Amino acid sequence: MTDTRNDIDVRPFASLGHADHGWLDARHHFSFASYHDPARMGWGAIRVWNDDTIAPQAGFPPHPHSDMEIITYVRSGAITHQDSMGNRGRTGAGDVQVMSAGSGVRHAEYNLESEPTTLFQIWIHPRSSGGSPSWGAKPFPKGDRSGRFVTLASGFAEDNDALPIRADARVLGATLKKGERVTHVVGEGRHAYLVAATGAVTVNGKAVSTRDGVALEGGSYDILAAEDAELVLVDAE
Repeated sequence: MTDTRNDIDVRPFASLGHADHGWLDARHHFSFASYHDPARMGWGAIRVWNDDTIAPQAGFPPHPHSDMEIITYVRSGAITHQDSMGNRGRTGAGDVQVMSAGSGVRHAEYNLESEPTTLFQIWIHPRSSGGSPSWGAKPFPKGDRSGRFVTLASGFAEDNDALPIRADARVLGATLKKGERVTHVVGEGRHAYLVAATGAVTVNGKAVSTRDGVALEGGSYDILAAEDAELVLVDAE
C-alpha cells in the first residue's frame, strides 16, 4: 500500500547551502564546512550530500578522513582518485567510487578532464569505527537500471554486485522515462534520501524538481517520472 502521508520533506535546490570557490561550486544538502543549519545536520546515518561542480584541471588536494563511508556518484565528466593506500583510478559519468576511511586515510580527487565534472559526494556514518581503509570503483551502465532501482553500494552481504561499504545502508540508482514509476519501501526506523540528478518526479504525488532533496521515513513511496529522470537514493539507518 502506498503511504499517503503529507510529511514528505522536499528540500528545494535553491534552499541548499552554497559555496562558490571558483574552481568548486558546491551545494550542500546538509550542514558542511561554512554552511550550518541546525535543522539539516544529516538524515539518520547520512551525514553529507554535496552537489559539486569541479572546474577542469582542478580538484581537492590530499586531505585526511577517518570513520566515514564516502561515496562519489559522477553525474558528468570524470573524477580521478589517488590515496595514501596507493590506489589511483578514474571514475566516469554514471559510475561510482567508494572509500571506507576506517582508522584514517588521505586522498585527493581531481578533475583532469577538459570539461567541468559534476558529482554527488555522499558521506554515511559506518556501523563501527576503526578498521583498515579501503577504496573501490565500478561502472554501472545506465541501461541496466532503466525503470528500476539497482544497488550501487551496499553494506549488506546479499548485494553481491554492489560496491561494499561498512554501513547498514544502500545507495541505489534508477533511470526512468517520462511516465515510468518505481516504488521504494523505507523500513520502520530507517531514513532514505532521494535526489533527481536529472529530470523531475513526483513522490506520492508531491512534485520534486531536478536536484531537490527528498527526506523519507518509514513507509512506501511511489515515485513517478514527470519527465525523463536519473535518480540516486540512499537508504540508511
